[in-house]
Amino acid sequence: MAPDITTLEEFYKQTSLLLPEGINKDIGHFNVFKIDEMMAQTRKKGIMPYNRRAYYKISMISGHNRAEYADKVIDIEKNALLFATPKIPYHYVPQDEDQSGYFCIFTSDFLIQHKSGVVLDDLPIFQPRGYPIFQLTDEAAEDITFIFKKMYKELSSDYAYKYDLLRNYVLELIHYGQKLQPATALYPLHTASARVSSLFIELLERQFPIESVHQKLSLRTAKDYADRLAVHVNHLNKVLKENIGQTTTDIITSRIIQEAKILLKQTDWNISEISYCLGFEQVAHFSNFFRKQTSFSPITFRM
Repeated sequence: MAPDITTLEEFYKQTSLLLPEGINKDIGHFNVFKIDEMMAQTRKKGIMPYNRRAYYKISMISGHNRAEYADKVIDIEKNALLFATPKIPYHYVPQDEDQSGYFCIFTSDFLIQHKSGVVLDDLPIFQPRGYPIFQLTDEAAEDITFIFKKMYKELSSDYAYKYDLLRNYVLELIHYGQKLQPATALYPLHTASARVSSLFIELLERQFPIESVHQKLSLRTAKDYADRLAVHVNHLNKVLKENIGQTTTDIITSRIIQEAKILLKQTDWNISEISYCLGFEQVAHFSNFFRKQTSFSPITFRM
């Protein structure tokens, strides 16, 4: 079984909502929901599954929750703003009945560059190595809730240019989130070394997600990446330490472990298949690697 990917059609089926008419290929897809109303639906269907979605999602959550994003688990005490990309599996589990807020879903076509002026996957908030969950003060939560309320009201209006306005509201949420990120994530240094770091991350992330047992990482070592970037491996290591704060091997290892955890939890592939996809020639090598990084064997982690 390949990693689950929830399509828009499956999302509406799971939530017993009707797929809206008129939101199609011409403008992409957009919709906005109230969390308390959605909770009433999901209680009938079970908790939100942990998987990748075929759409982007921005949520303003008020309530005690546990969010699981990639291989991270974050305890949300009261208010949080969450950004989700199709590249990374996630879900959140309410820890009490007192839940409120809003969320919107949209496809890349809805924020297509010639209409929005942005390239979604180039935005810092949607970078796979980013940290897209922000706990908020009550004041910040009110600011974001106000934007969602405007969205919710506008979606049902008959204004001819309402989708242009809705794009602006989505961008406002994105910029609000990006302002909460560390400055280093938003304003990388435009130097030669920063460019090499950026190209390295692009090469790394281009190999993920792994979606088939026939897919195999082609770049596994620091030398593999250095050769592809036409730089010496020592130079690559130096610039990554300067710009990211980790060695080349540490970054590669962290990303492979993240994907390994996702595959172990989200697929029924056997350990040998996962080992092969992640570039290990022998299962024992993968098992030793995984145990060294996590203190668990792959089998124990999967249980």
